[in-house]
Amino acid sequence: MQQTIYYRDDSLGFLDENRPLADKLAALHQTVAARCPCIHRIAIALYDARTDLLKTYIYSSEGESPLRHYQAPLASSHTLSEIVAQGKPRVVNDLTIFADSAHEHSRRLLAGGFGASYTLPMYQNGMFRGFVFFNSRERGVLTEAVLHELDLFGHLLALTAIYELQKMQNLADAINTARDITRHRDNETGSHLDRMSRYSRLIALHLAEKYNLDDNFIEHIFMFAPLHDIGKIAIPDNILLKEAKLTPEEFEVMKTHTRKGREVIDTMLGHFRLHDLEHGHMLRNIAELHHEALDGSGYPYGLKNEDIPIEARIVAVADIFDALTSRRPYKEAWSNAEALEALRCMSGHILDADCVAALTDNIEQVERIQAEFKEDTFG
Repeated sequence: MQQTIYYRDDSLGFLDENRPLADKLAALHQTVAARCPCIHRIAIALYDARTDLLKTYIYSSEGESPLRHYQAPLASSHTLSEIVAQGKPRVVNDLTIFADSAHEHSRRLLAGGFGASYTLPMYQNGMFRGFVFFNSRERGVLTEAVLHELDLFGHLLALTAIYELQKMQNLADAINTARDITRHRDNETGSHLDRMSRYSRLIALHLAEKYNLDDNFIEHIFMFAPLHDIGKIAIPDNILLKEAKLTPEEFEVMKTHTRKGREVIDTMLGHFRLHDLEHGHMLRNIAELHHEALDGSGYPYGLKNEDIPIEARIVAVADIFDALTSRRPYKEAWSNAEALEALRCMSGHILDADCVAALTDNIEQVERIQAEFKEDTFG
């Protein structure tokens, strides 16, 4: 006789646990595989509406993912654009129909040995946020019974991913609101933050293989880079707004913005109950350590070489380059050539040589970012 009251394991309880999203995806993949053994890969790609870029984010698969560190304009893929236009999932039971496709993502999936795919668009309050992909190495296996299971798991995964992303977005929005309130006190414009965050992502993307940076890490650098100078809200006006050269005493006060930034981040994480925010250490490092120098001459701690976290080294190069190529009340904008030469002069002793090379070797992408996020004359 069945017991009247008893307790059973919650097979999806891990979704409510305080774990990184990548760990939740891996656990969900195990649950999906138990019900649908034909699913060999699950992945999430995020969409940046401002640039129309679709970017790989996290994945769970047997073996290496065929689409690591990949990005492409959504408009460049008719088939993916059609999914968004229809607002419905797409089933492809034989990926060989894309054998002659000009799109790299299709070729990579086929080369990776995948035979079928189910693509679910993610929405948040009606806004398209990206895709959830289910892939199989077999063909013709996406039956209605399998698709019924994937619909359920796909929407659960989409909701979980959006929730995790929204936590970071809420934090960033709150900090940016504080920045906006005090923006008249600072020379940094919104366009500067748009550009330097994308320079940071560009650098991270080209260092990914050498430093073993996954797409999740790269995306967080992109999201957190604009918060690097949040500590400047604590710097007095007579120093922050001074157009002349700072005195040694004033510069010592200006340097405190790094530690103040760490304090602001810690306070905000506490208010939002996000002490265990995924990659929270990265956010703290970016705010506090982006003025450290390889030779130990930086601040606030005089760290050297690899003691400086890679995210801080990346943001330092992106920030300096955009500061040099931007007009300020106290200076005219430098040309790209002049700024790149300055970076090369600092490479290896002030700035990380790999980070500098990643930027200088991809000047065409830098110029596209500059064209897309031009300075607001009134900003």
